[in-house]
Amino acid sequence: MIRIPHSNSSWSAAVLTSLRFGLLLVGVSPAAASVETPTFSRDVAPIVWENCSACHRPGEAAPFSLTSYEEVRKRARLIRDVTGERIMPPWHARPGFGEFLNPRILNDEQIQTLSAWVEAGMPEGDPTQTPPFPSFASGWQLGEPDLVLTMTEPFEVRADGRDIYRYFVLPAGLAEDKWVTAIEVRPSAREAVHHILFFLDNRGTARQLDERDPGPGFRGRGFQSTGELGGWAVGTTPQHFPDGLALPMPKGSDVVLQTHFHPSGKVEQEKTTIGLYFAAGPPDKTLFGFQVPPEFGAFAGIDIPPGKADFVLEDSWTIPVDVDLVNVWGHAHQTCVSFSGKATLPDGGVKPLLEIPHWDFNWQTIYQYASPLRLPAGTRIDVRIVYDNSEGNPDNPNHPPKRIRWGEQTTDEMGSLIFQAVPAQEKDLPQLVAAEQEQKQRARLTALIRFIGREQFTAALQTIEEADANSDEKISRDELTADWKEIAFRILDRDESGFIERDEITLGREFAQRLFGSDD
Repeated sequence: MIRIPHSNSSWSAAVLTSLRFGLLLVGVSPAAASVETPTFSRDVAPIVWENCSACHRPGEAAPFSLTSYEEVRKRARLIRDVTGERIMPPWHARPGFGEFLNPRILNDEQIQTLSAWVEAGMPEGDPTQTPPFPSFASGWQLGEPDLVLTMTEPFEVRADGRDIYRYFVLPAGLAEDKWVTAIEVRPSAREAVHHILFFLDNRGTARQLDERDPGPGFRGRGFQSTGELGGWAVGTTPQHFPDGLALPMPKGSDVVLQTHFHPSGKVEQEKTTIGLYFAAGPPDKTLFGFQVPPEFGAFAGIDIPPGKADFVLEDSWTIPVDVDLVNVWGHAHQTCVSFSGKATLPDGGVKPLLEIPHWDFNWQTIYQYASPLRLPAGTRIDVRIVYDNSEGNPDNPNHPPKRIRWGEQTTDEMGSLIFQAVPAQEKDLPQLVAAEQEQKQRARLTALIRFIGREQFTAALQTIEEADANSDEKISRDELTADWKEIAFRILDRDESGFIERDEITLGREFAQRLFGSDD
């Protein structure tokens, strides 16, 4: 999707001058060089077809098409400007800070060719030299899917107001287990749909919630998913997992979409279609996802004062086993300005994982490593996220700036780097899962203890322990009458069983001692 840059008044003149000067240095006069003036057919079309037209064609996200000489000529100056400033193609990962598959980056020669073509008056050249326009099968970027699912009825998105989170159930009707290697998403109201998360439910709970809600879909989570298939955001390019990797989709599962709508200023009708691509069979290794900080930074202390231009969120996680990183992406909202992630190896060496020096909320890319990145056990992953809540941030949703805390609304904030990996040895998966659960619990307990203080936290644990009226070594919600019981259950019920068990209370007490010292 092409955006008009903030300022480019002297850019084209400077480039043209430097091109002429460079020609003179090598002994070529501008007159002689004019013989090799770029033409659309020979020089420009290959660049546009390869780097722009996948999105800039009918039915895709971009606001206009670039599928012919006339369409490209009409937008030529805009193309020159946004490619010159490296706004387009949209690729926000810093080159050289992690090696990724299919980077959407023009080299200097391609950028100069586009500029020289515009300065020359945008000649078409010999039309017979124009390479054929790429073939995109049935509009699907990955070809025809193995299974296509569509919402049964459209959901009306209001023109303005607060963001909307809504769940929609797509019955898949699978009679046998499948393994999903890619998902392609086709929203109908592209300007209003910001991102979608994919959950699985084979218990029918989501269907029941949908039936009880009068409109399409339903509000609030209200069900425990039986699996996840990742997510999609504006800017995501569909791609298959490498090396036969895939995510399980058991038979009888419904796909449940959690859709985040950001009202676009006009009433929109959304009826999402997704295409699922299946692997031939189960993979040899299991894909495993984790975040740093966990849970999109919900417990990381995001509280940004108005006017604060350099609020920094940092977190780390040490992986317990050898893993191969498959991909990485960031997620935050509008006051975020940059991401960086690195891995410090046990021997002290450092590997860059991802750097996004200029975060764009409206274009969130999943970066797949060119080859899986091996990280040995004991590697520490460090993440740094910077936010600008000042008047100087043009993307700040508030003018004047307001205090911003963690939340799901676009005007709130969150932040994490999200990784997908596989254990180098499948037998190590349980240890990896347990360590990730401990990471989440640590973040939750740290937030709770720092919020209410150690003494009150210790007293809360005592109250919970004494609430075990039937002495079954676990506490239900009915047994606890304290005002803070919902927070306690969210924090302490680490296995989401609906009970706070004795070992979970003990874990909380031990963690408080490690955090604040062992004295009572």
